[in-house]
Amino acid sequence: MMLAMALAAAAQSPAESPAPANLQWITGSIDLGYRVAMNVGGSYPEYRSVVNLGAGFRLLGLDTTVTDPKRRLFDTLTIRAYNFGDPYDTAHLDARKQGVYEFSFDYRSMVYFDAVPSFANPAAPAGVNEQSFDVLRRNAGFDLTLRPGKHIVPYLGYWHNSGHGNGLDTWVQDANDEFAVPIYYRDTTSDYRGGVRFEYQRFHLTLEQGGATFKDDDLSSFSGTGFGDNAAPLLGQTLQLTGLRQAYGIRAAGVYSQVLATADPAPWINLYAQFVYSDPKTRVNFNEQALGNFALLSSLLFYTGQETSAAGAASQPHTTAHAGFELRPWRRLRVIESWMTDRYHDAASPLVAEELFLAAPSTPQNVLTSLNYSQVVNYNQQQVGAFFDLTPWITLRVGYRYVWGDATVLAGQLGQSGTLAFGKLSRSVALAGLHFQPSQKLSMNLDYEGASSDRVYFRSSLNDYSLGRARARFQALPSLSLQANFQVLDNRNPDPAIRYDLLARDSSLTANWTTAKWLAVIGEYDRATVRSNISYLLPELLTPAISAYRDNAHSASSAIELTPRRGWFAPKLTLGGSVFISSGSRPSRFYQPMARVSVPIVQHVALSGEWQWYGFGEAFYLYEGFREPIVLVSLRFSR
Repeated sequence: MMLAMALAAAAQSPAESPAPANLQWITGSIDLGYRVAMNVGGSYPEYRSVVNLGAGFRLLGLDTTVTDPKRRLFDTLTIRAYNFGDPYDTAHLDARKQGVYEFSFDYRSMVYFDAVPSFANPAAPAGVNEQSFDVLRRNAGFDLTLRPGKHIVPYLGYWHNSGHGNGLDTWVQDANDEFAVPIYYRDTTSDYRGGVRFEYQRFHLTLEQGGATFKDDDLSSFSGTGFGDNAAPLLGQTLQLTGLRQAYGIRAAGVYSQVLATADPAPWINLYAQFVYSDPKTRVNFNEQALGNFALLSSLLFYTGQETSAAGAASQPHTTAHAGFELRPWRRLRVIESWMTDRYHDAASPLVAEELFLAAPSTPQNVLTSLNYSQVVNYNQQQVGAFFDLTPWITLRVGYRYVWGDATVLAGQLGQSGTLAFGKLSRSVALAGLHFQPSQKLSMNLDYEGASSDRVYFRSSLNDYSLGRARARFQALPSLSLQANFQVLDNRNPDPAIRYDLLARDSSLTANWTTAKWLAVIGEYDRATVRSNISYLLPELLTPAISAYRDNAHSASSAIELTPRRGWFAPKLTLGGSVFISSGSRPSRFYQPMARVSVPIVQHVALSGEWQWYGFGEAFYLYEGFREPIVLVSLRFSR
């Protein structure tokens, strides 16, 4: 009787929710801050080119997760955002519903500023930063996957990239004089794709179709009197630019098709293959009007202005293919074979019309040039390697890579082969390696590449080179871990006309020490050296010379974190920073010490303060040095 009454009472009471009663539907944190930036001492353009942090309110960080207990539109929704108000900010959104969809959205923007005159032209007139720009770039896109975890999975994706801003560029005249002129940049790129994945236990197949569009409209305008970089008179006359109007527009669009397949036909073999084909089309229009006093060196002719119009179209069929397999004939042996090819063919037909206005009253000179450019590049690579487990803690690797190709491209202005240049590529590479792990506390990796090339495309390409890498990790104590890395590259091109030698070394050591729950220390040191020599022809005299470059760099960074108490009231102090010191062809120094303290105010709310110092200097270009202290105060709310 009592059992029947209990069953009746249970039937009349509402059913309990499967979700815990105390489940939080939203968790995460938000960081709001205000940065105080003092007046920059030294070069403000260099500071913006390297650091570019300003004053004002900032959204330093947002990280939140929303959970829907009833799982209606989504199971979980994650939103992250960082550094809004700074030159580089990011945002990310993830939403998913198990078995129905997965959606992700990304946003990034960057203020790209560069005004370092010594890199563009160390001899430029004072105050002129040639090749400088101040551009805002934005990237945004999404990926949508339907029926994740099923055998047939459709998906869509879209990505948009845009940029616009102002800068300085150089207008180059025939007499090898350069004039700095303002320019406005604007471009957009859209990339879209869609496809379906077939996912089964022993094979995977992806069929994808996509495309891209590109638009670039740049405008340069100048009015005044510019004397260029070469102020010396030419045959008694001073070259100058008094007016310029230059505009060009580029339109490009194309579609591509991709097939990707993997298969496991047997337990001892894996296969994969990928094929991509695209055929983009490009159209270009260019117009220019220039006024001043110019010279045509080929005929020692002076003229006061020129008008140039150009139009062209190009297509580029492009094929890329990859294929390979992994064999495991024995338990201790793995053999990996891969092959790839990348081939494209540019067919372009530009038409250029130029009119020169002579200094003396006479009929203008007209030049009409119709060209047909055919650029062909073929690149191929084949590689085979074997991994053998000599013991449970020693693995040996040996391999061979062969790279070959040919190219027909546009020749440079000083080229002796006409409008086109021809090249071939042929390189053989021996590969070797060792993985050594006698215990969980110690592991080492050694890798080596030795190459010999019969032909290369560029004077500064890898030719006869040796590349070695060594990496080690050691857990010395439960509280202390060490990691060391070393790399050396020795490249040589013995061609008497090139005589290129390059030797680069890089070694680093990282230590991470946690003595207790309240103290953590991390430190890193890196030592890098570069030495190169290459012969070249002086453009003015076409006589041989040697270009030598040297760089010896030390960089270090460290941080000490103190948390003397536990629980919700746990103040935290962080001290550290980084330093970079180099000597050689372009010696420079960069210092960035920092201190940060975080103190909880109440539960889930913390107040933080941060101080950083940025200092930069160059021995040969003192005018590019700067120093700047920055203070940042922030509040962190968490739940």
